[in-house]
Amino acid sequence: MKGMIRRLILAVSIAAAGVVGGATANSEGVINVASQHTVSQTAERMLQILEKKGMTVFNHIKHADGAAKVGIELRDTELVIFGNPKVGSPLMQCQQLMALDLPQKALVWQDEAGKVWISYNDPQYLAKRHNMQGCEAVLSKVSGALAGISKAAAN
Repeated sequence: MKGMIRRLILAVSIAAAGVVGGATANSEGVINVASQHTVSQTAERMLQILEKKGMTVFNHIKHADGAAKVGIELRDTELVIFGNPKVGSPLMQCQQLMALDLPQKALVWQDEAGKVWISYNDPQYLAKRHNMQGCEAVLSKVSGALAGISKAAAN
């Protein structure tokens, strides 16, 4: 009987983890924006927007392509790494550990239901994580920029 109860608890835990792990679950410190486009279209739109805004794109990683090279199937998942030293450097002056989370990253991905998302770290969460003080104006600017870029790429 104990074994059956343990298996039942394990099954319920696994099922609950699957529900919590979805995009609609609020991962702490992550902002999710639904996109009307495919992953590749959304990522391309984001890259164009970043270029127009004069941001540096450090890398564009297509994780599904890398996974396929080792025989692993992965839904479309693309990471765009970008930033602007005029904004990032002052954040690192406030708290040098912020460099762990810079440059900015935006993940464009498809969930199990086929929905496409843009996910990125909430700058306010990162500020709490790194105990930043005195950089509220820069953080507010970064938050607004990330929201605007994501919204434009998604719509």
